[in-house]
Amino acid sequence: MIIDAVIPLLIEHGRGVTTRQIAEAAGIAEGTVFRAFGDKETLVAAAIEKYLDPEPLRDALRAIDPALPLEHKIRAVIFLMRERFQSVMRMMAVIGPERPSVPQERHEFAHIIARIIEPEAAALNLPPERVAYVLRLISFSSAFPALNEGIEFSVDELARIALLGVAGRPFVVFTPSGAAPAADAAHH
Repeated sequence: MIIDAVIPLLIEHGRGVTTRQIAEAAGIAEGTVFRAFGDKETLVAAAIEKYLDPEPLRDALRAIDPALPLEHKIRAVIFLMRERFQSVMRMMAVIGPERPSVPQERHEFAHIIARIIEPEAAALNLPPERVAYVLRLISFSSAFPALNEGIEFSVDELARIALLGVAGRPFVVFTPSGAAPAADAAHH
């Protein structure tokens, strides 16, 4: 309860948030903050750790029904991943260089997403795990306006772009040795 009240305050005020602000937001006496956590920094560290925990995103991804049409699954993955990248960057911007170590199992996201899109594996131009990394790349780059010169792309636009790339008709890649379908070039 206290930790949940701290998170929006951290995003708004950074590490400069006061124990009075925390107590008011949590609906508790200021002394309760100290009794529960010892000091403000311990509470702030616990709130940051909770906020950066990747498991809620993993759970949300696991909740995507593999029986849905591919377009819906791609859209859901991009939406969830982009929201996560945006929220993490908001927090990182205000907490400064002191960042807790968050256990990272980066490949776990790819495994989860691959399981979601596995039913359409035969229709994809790339293996499902490669598609997972493409979706992560699209989600990440679209989460930061500085990377795309402030041009916004909707989740629907990004899903269409991804679908054309990962499940559209393969195009031809010209190489010094001749032409080869792009799907073959990607697998080599």
